[in-house]
Amino acid sequence: MRALLCLWLVAQVAQVALSSRVRTRRELGPGLYQHGVYDAGGSYCQRGDVCCHGRDDGCTVPYHDTLCYCDLFCNRTVSDCCPDFWEYCLGIPAPFPKAPGCARAGRNYPPGATHRENCNLTCGPGGQWQCEDRACLMDGELIDAVNRGNYGWRAANYSQFWGMTLEDGIRHRLGTFRPSPTVMNMNEMHMNMDSNEVLPRHFDAAAKWPGMIHEPLDQGNCAGSWAFSTAAVASDRISIHSMGHMSPALSPQNLLSCDTRNQRGCSGGRLDGAWWYLRRRGVVTDECYPFTSQQSQPAAPPCMMHSRSTGRGKRQATARCPNPQTHSNEIYQSTPAYRLSSSEKEIMKELLENGPVQAILEVHEDFFMYKSGIYRHTPVAEAKGPKHQRHGTHSVKITGWGEEQLPDGQTQKYWTAANSWGTAWGEGGHFRIARGVNECEVETFVVGVWGRVSMEDMPHK
Repeated sequence: MRALLCLWLVAQVAQVALSSRVRTRRELGPGLYQHGVYDAGGSYCQRGDVCCHGRDDGCTVPYHDTLCYCDLFCNRTVSDCCPDFWEYCLGIPAPFPKAPGCARAGRNYPPGATHRENCNLTCGPGGQWQCEDRACLMDGELIDAVNRGNYGWRAANYSQFWGMTLEDGIRHRLGTFRPSPTVMNMNEMHMNMDSNEVLPRHFDAAAKWPGMIHEPLDQGNCAGSWAFSTAAVASDRISIHSMGHMSPALSPQNLLSCDTRNQRGCSGGRLDGAWWYLRRRGVVTDECYPFTSQQSQPAAPPCMMHSRSTGRGKRQATARCPNPQTHSNEIYQSTPAYRLSSSEKEIMKELLENGPVQAILEVHEDFFMYKSGIYRHTPVAEAKGPKHQRHGTHSVKITGWGEEQLPDGQTQKYWTAANSWGTAWGEGGHFRIARGVNECEVETFVVGVWGRVSMEDMPHK
């Protein structure tokens, strides 16, 4: 009896082993779709003419990101077949109803598919598209409205902004906190001007100080215009005040990572804090400490450049350059920043005599689309509703001024300013904006500074 029992057990084990050997992942795993075929349709089996009789695990065709089978073994309760298996291979209606797909922009999409249109996603359960309705940073209707209107400037569609929402643009492409009431109340420095003093109709800092005015920067999606505009103005001013003996392109990243006192790095910062840091701690060049914070981040990269006092207010670096290819880690500083009067003429004279100045700018939704001309904020977004109208505070470098004769015979005055959205934006990274009318508050808070330049920094004959 014991021998018979052993033989029976051996037979059972062999049978299990045999069955496990021939069973495949196809049988053990669930079907592709637990609730039947829900694809919008497709001639998969027909296209390959692969209807196989009986069972054939090699009878497959690619189907989305998996395989489907076109053999008779598929005639089961749980489907792992192609959408056209029953109709093409068996000549009978599919046992499961096909959910309707969706058509959009000349293409068919299966149910549940998503499709991106600019900054919005559309999805189509049950054959009905349900679209997000967010305001996009690049809006074709607003671009057309600006270009059709007589606003004095042209708009364009920028690929680097495509797919971003207007909220994204305000949050990630600006980044200057409005000055506090205390800072706004600081005494203004007035320029000595004769009542009959005449300033030139056109002025360009780069023409007066060739080789000393640095190119526009690109802050990427780092909301750090507070650091970029400060570094840009300080770079030009140090070059001018040293008569070109020093011409550093200062590091915004040094400010973003190291100026952390009440600052938020790529999530925004204060201009007065940036100038305090430049005066008390100083920064190195962009070559020494290159920009790495392309995206807004919860925490800025740790500071990699500190300095110590060497006496008489000057400082020197206590670390090597974060960029190992560069060895010059000289620290550059400024004197205390000073606020200018909001008078158009006084700003012009300061710029003419001492170099570019820093200004805050209230950026509206249409400014992102600026391509050329003299910018004024337009009302084109009003017709689309409040969610398409947003603004935030930015800071820029004013480099000159001019005026232009309009077709109606009037004269339009403007400032020329460098932005920090790269040279592909605007007029080579610059823009012109209406002058003398405080357009977008550009004349509300204007700052100048002197580079800390000693006699040993100056060229000797």
